[in-house]
Amino acid sequence: MNELDRCKPWIKAALRYSGGSHSYEDVERGIIEGRMQLWPASKSCLVTEINQYPKKKVLHVFLAGGDLEEIKSMQPDVMEWGKSYGCTSMTMAGRKGWLRRIKDIGWKDQLVIMEKVIE
Repeated sequence: MNELDRCKPWIKAALRYSGGSHSYEDVERGIIEGRMQLWPASKSCLVTEINQYPKKKVLHVFLAGGDLEEIKSMQPDVMEWGKSYGCTSMTMAGRKGWLRRIKDIGWKDQLVIMEKVIE
């Protein structure tokens, strides 16, 4: 079993909160093609992507699933990797409860993402 297959349950669980923007197959393809990065750990994983904006490059944590303390412990390695690719900050989208749980490692709210379904 490869790491992507092992992390599939955590990825699929996190996708339930993504607003329907991606399927597991979309994420799998993104990782295989190198547009997304899989960060596997023993009890959790992250999926990141680099977003290039006109004025800066940002490492975006697209999905996180599994053990929260393990996810938090991954931050220094993920940040160092992003820095090596020219990223000057990290972003993450998630449920409001995430912010309360990660403030202790330096995260703060910057923007609010709102959604209105177009019917």
